[in-house]
Amino acid sequence: MKNQIQLITYIDRLGCKNIDELNSLFKNEFKGLFGGIHLLPFFYPIDGEDAGFDPIDHQLIDPRFGDWNDLNKLSKEVDIMADVIVNHISAKSHQFKDYIDKGNKSKYASMFLSFDKVFPDGALENDLLTISRPRLGFPFTLFKLGDGTHKLIWTTFTSNQIDIDITSKIATKYLDDILTTFQKAGVKMVRLDAAGYAVKKKGTSCFMIDETFDFISQLTQKAKQKNIEVLVEIHSYYKTQIAIAKKVDYVYDFALPVLIFDTLFNKKTNNLKKWLKIRPSNAITVLDTHDGIGIIDVASENKAPGLIDNETLNQIINQIHVNSENNSLKSTGTAASNLDLYQVNCTYFDALGKDINAYLIARAIQFFIPGIPQVYYVGLFAGGNDMELLEKTNVGRDINRHYFSKNEINIQLKTPYFKKLKELILLRNNHNAFNGEFHLLETEENILHIKWITNNDWAELIIDLLEMKMQVKFSE
Repeated sequence: MKNQIQLITYIDRLGCKNIDELNSLFKNEFKGLFGGIHLLPFFYPIDGEDAGFDPIDHQLIDPRFGDWNDLNKLSKEVDIMADVIVNHISAKSHQFKDYIDKGNKSKYASMFLSFDKVFPDGALENDLLTISRPRLGFPFTLFKLGDGTHKLIWTTFTSNQIDIDITSKIATKYLDDILTTFQKAGVKMVRLDAAGYAVKKKGTSCFMIDETFDFISQLTQKAKQKNIEVLVEIHSYYKTQIAIAKKVDYVYDFALPVLIFDTLFNKKTNNLKKWLKIRPSNAITVLDTHDGIGIIDVASENKAPGLIDNETLNQIINQIHVNSENNSLKSTGTAASNLDLYQVNCTYFDALGKDINAYLIARAIQFFIPGIPQVYYVGLFAGGNDMELLEKTNVGRDINRHYFSKNEINIQLKTPYFKKLKELILLRNNHNAFNGEFHLLETEENILHIKWITNNDWAELIIDLLEMKMQVKFSE
């Protein structure tokens, strides 16, 4: 992965109708801004129940966007990251429909994870309560098979997202074939989506257990053999992130967004500095993504302390609600469907109260700490909460999934804000200092001072939180 800013986007939310139009955007308006692009699910269909994360056919680009040849052309312009959805497949897929029709006689029967596979002798109350849950309720859906019998199928997220049994040969081949298709299309990186839930075992939380680490390691080795790098998407206790980072190419620094809130809201750098001293260096840094703002990533777990104490964390969450004029409350928790228990749904800009200065400071911190920065397409334009889309779909995450028109983008590209952000992006992409050594300088708690040095090249960021002013200095 290039040591440059990466963009995260859907194909159809930047005023583009297809891959060719997105390619044109990178050749023109976005030229020089991004070293890579994470294309969020573009598989058939892109408009399922979970914005493409419930593919009917993981190896078919939605025909409305183009085909694999079009994607290959885009890969010549910018490095592409694509999702491998390792945990589940759509209930409308031909594999699952065949299983529903034929039951155990289906050649795909072993591909799907049923309740009795994990609990052949049944489950006690504690077995079920131990299962880690990203959403309300138990992770099972009752399906009626063609012969009239019923089967409890494991569905971690929604009833349309059918969990696969990654220990079965047919599921292994299914995932291997996706990697092969990606390789042929010029995909340079993959993100393992929902990998933490991929392995289920009785008597465990069924989340990031030892066997999960093994599975991620094995799939990573297969990808490397195809010259594909691997990013793992895990929202979890911070020590889990540190552990998984040793087994893959990259992990997300999901702790950073809330730690920056802590820094800006409370005018203190203590918690952020502690994290910068222990965090994995092979990190993808983000402020915002297509999901919500992760809380679990900085929170305590059982009696083990988190990166931010519980009282301060609650204050941060309340401040986000206040800054967003309580719109974040309308899309978080039980207020909207497709909910996550560990996230706050809100654009990062609105979470900062639409404060351009604070937002640029947050981006500067992201760009200056070690790792590869990714910028979400809504965050690129300092987008606000899309309450109209939320009201239309009642899907909490849609508050941060705006459909930009070409006219909106052209207007945004000319704003004073975007010109300042562009300067930061170009500095981060092109200055040689960022290929050198990272230095976190000792300062009082209201000052953040970061410096990069390589040979005679240097770049530094100095932030005074009391004055809410920053200085960016660098060698010629």
